[in-house]
Amino acid sequence: MTAAPYNYSYIFKYIIIGDMGVGKSCLLHQFTEKKFMADCPHTIGVEFGTRIMEVHGQKVKLQIWDTAGQERFRAVTRSYYRGAAGALMVYDITRRSTYNHLSSWLTDARNLTNPNTVIILIGNKADLEAQRDVTYEEAKQFAEENGLLFLEASAKTGENVEEAFLEAAKRIYQNIQDGSLDLNAAESGVQHKPSAPQGGRLNTDSQPAKEGCSC
Repeated sequence: MTAAPYNYSYIFKYIIIGDMGVGKSCLLHQFTEKKFMADCPHTIGVEFGTRIMEVHGQKVKLQIWDTAGQERFRAVTRSYYRGAAGALMVYDITRRSTYNHLSSWLTDARNLTNPNTVIILIGNKADLEAQRDVTYEEAKQFAEENGLLFLEASAKTGENVEEAFLEAAKRIYQNIQDGSLDLNAAESGVQHKPSAPQGGRLNTDSQPAKEGCSC
């Protein structure tokens, strides 16, 4: 990464949501560690990861909250939706039931995040084409009808994993540039941290860091 701990201009908060077993934790691990975790345990509550990316020439730190998909944890995980700048909504292309539940996940995301939260739909396990149960075309149509970004990806091979996180970050950054995302709003999910004093506002990320990892 970088030698200086604060060598980034923005912090974006992400959440990863979707049914149990769709590969949310594996996507996070592939993105942060560039490795596939074959025996990915089911998340209990919430887990946490970070990575710094470059978005339109700006260093951006992504704070990613990986939420449990089991119904019994929904009350806990819903509290993490608030203040998310981006949401990755994941289903498994080989299990239609996980696709059928997307409307419920999307309702939660719309109700519990701010109106400018960028939601990207991810069809995971694209490497299992022979076992496909949900077509690319129908998922793409669902995404278009609901104003979502859409990608199919594979946490196993790494296909489109980087792109998924980056595309959401690009959209968030665009929302900042065109003024549709208010950085002064606590629920924006974005903190601005100028690399050098330029008379701008300097928000620390001490609060999110204290929350830490629950894994």
